[in-house]
Amino acid sequence: MAKNESDIQRLLDIMARLRDREHGCPWDIEQTFASIAPYTVEEAYEVADAIDRNDLPALKDELGDLLLQVVFHSRMAQEQGAFAFADVVAAISDKMTRRHPHVFPSSAGPVSEAITDAATQTVAWDEHKRREREANGDQDASALAGIARGLPEWQRAIKLQNRAAKVGFDWPGPAPVIEKLHEEVEEVRAEFAALAADPGDAAAQHRLEDEIGDLLFVCANLARHAHVDIGAALRRANLKFERRFRTMEALAAADGTALAGLSLEMQDRYWDRAKATEKP
Repeated sequence: MAKNESDIQRLLDIMARLRDREHGCPWDIEQTFASIAPYTVEEAYEVADAIDRNDLPALKDELGDLLLQVVFHSRMAQEQGAFAFADVVAAISDKMTRRHPHVFPSSAGPVSEAITDAATQTVAWDEHKRREREANGDQDASALAGIARGLPEWQRAIKLQNRAAKVGFDWPGPAPVIEKLHEEVEEVRAEFAALAADPGDAAAQHRLEDEIGDLLFVCANLARHAHVDIGAALRRANLKFERRFRTMEALAAADGTALAGLSLEMQDRYWDRAKATEKP
């Protein structure tokens, strides 16, 4: 690799070498779009985690890992004659200028819309996406069109709710959502009772799954009305649980015992002690 080549070209050359059938890495050579996809999703979450922790050195590393995923997919597509990394860059550059005519008027003719705040731009962005879908022959006229099925389901729930809200189908505020949450909890409780009465009832198990799904959907709606990032909230809840559980283990070990050998009542006492060690 030449010393004066660009940083991105160096990375492209590294990936090409890794995928080389004769001199490359066996693991990299064996990968496909499908096998790499879970890593791509994982790296995106690790970027979010670094941001959540405000760890900029980690963010630099995680963004590099995420960029590698783009390069990896692009290289595999290039090998199939579909597209290359340069095409990916060109496509996103064209899309960004096309969807921001108020910033790049020369890219799409004169400015046709006044963008004064982020909310207005969000509406304009969605309208641009709708027009693009129509131009590409997508006949789905639903307000819910274009929401990817590959998204994490909590994220897809938020997008579905936001789209429905844009045509007026929404709760007027968080209070009725909380009421609906209580209603869904009771329905879950009823299905648990039905399943307990007949544990082998497959239909009851299916109904319980449906009701828990409804409950989670309402939780997502509540987070949306509260302007809370449900992903970030759940991440913090997970971190809190992990931190407290590890403290429980440490406290039990200091007492010369292990959590696994304790009753739930005793474990709960360690949980309370773990909570007490945290700053208010």
